[in-house]
Amino acid sequence: MAEFDTYLSKLDKPVGTRITDYHVGGTGKHDVVMVQGMPEFTKGEIYGGMMKGFAQAFGNAMTDMPTGKTSEVAFGTTQTWAGVTFEFRHGATSDFPGASILIGGKVYYTHWTPAKAHVSHLQISSPAAIDAEIAEAENSLASGATLFIGGHGGAATRDAVEFKIAYLKKMKEQLAANKTAQAFVDAMKQAYPGLPGEAGLEDLGKALYK
Repeated sequence: MAEFDTYLSKLDKPVGTRITDYHVGGTGKHDVVMVQGMPEFTKGEIYGGMMKGFAQAFGNAMTDMPTGKTSEVAFGTTQTWAGVTFEFRHGATSDFPGASILIGGKVYYTHWTPAKAHVSHLQISSPAAIDAEIAEAENSLASGATLFIGGHGGAATRDAVEFKIAYLKKMKEQLAANKTAQAFVDAMKQAYPGLPGEAGLEDLGKALYK
């Protein structure tokens, strides 16, 4: 939290609104805005279990949970803060109940930044998630955005989204064509030789064939 506050101070700009999406950030005592339903979800068994796992893995390296007031905004609404529009859309149906946010009509924020790499089993955890992520990626392209950012990853342009869609469609083909997780992993390695993230294919295969 101290590191983030230092970053903000270097920007030398006032903070109008703090938006928390998909993950509860280390926002200290500051008030935050979340999409409708997300505050309750963060208190539930799924999110709570994830946070306990983080606590066991990282211990005192984790920042304190936020203590500020949380306001909710409805899906399908557009808010304007500091002269910038924030359109709150439904994210992938297979994901947390967070929002894909179109910012200023040009920047598309969602859970995972599209990347030219193999996807994580945390993002694609079931066969149904493949279709859900394809639909969400196609929605993001149709939004007119030119920059794509996420809670995981940095920033990407439209070509990364187009790659993600083609990659997920290939994954769907290989899932149907291969009867075992290992055969699927081998097929994906052959289809995308040298693509970053190859080490995570084993976990991806386990998730899809469980």
